[in-house]
Amino acid sequence: MSTPLIVDYYSDVLCVWAWIAQRRIDELNKCLGDKIELRYHYLDVFGDATNKIPTQWHGRGGYEGFSAHVIESASIYEDAHINADIWSRTRPTSSANPHLVLKAIELTCSCQQSIELALMFREAFFVEARDISDIEVLFALIEQAGLDSMKVNKAILDGSAMAALMNNYQQAKALGLKGSPSYIIDNGRQTLYGNVGYRVLLANIEELLNKPISEASWC
Repeated sequence: MSTPLIVDYYSDVLCVWAWIAQRRIDELNKCLGDKIELRYHYLDVFGDATNKIPTQWHGRGGYEGFSAHVIESASIYEDAHINADIWSRTRPTSSANPHLVLKAIELTCSCQQSIELALMFREAFFVEARDISDIEVLFALIEQAGLDSMKVNKAILDGSAMAALMNNYQQAKALGLKGSPSYIIDNGRQTLYGNVGYRVLLANIEELLNKPISEASWC
């Protein structure tokens, strides 16, 4: 059995483009199966949402303007459901808390359970308009998923989850990633960023799967 192609996937859980990309991630896994291995990492886009949105959207409607932008951006994607209350009424302060909890789950439970909870957190925000910057909301979701919240909390209290999260953030900076989502393939030689279509993702990955490792890509 051949070694799967590693795809390092960086995102921010509050990023609408990563929410839109979820369907594409699901389809890649379905189509390519064990030919690829997605490794999930987090980067800082909405780490300080309380300053980012009022500053960047000053003169464009602030939170209300940003909310309208997010809803419009997702409106053409039938699988990316958006609750009209996000950012207008439900205003998370930071994506760092959900990222921290997800790294704690990864350390104490498994990578797969962390991936599953990341989707659960995103659905809680984008579909249900729950404030996933609130630790109590996050731990309620953990318990709903049947995970051991005490084990997860221990990884937060002892600093190991924070260290893992800072490693992700530092790696993203070292790679010069521009935002969420970002796909790193071919051992860092290729980066795809932003609202990349499924066919583009698939074509780039299949090109690497189908060519010898020593052969330069003509793409």
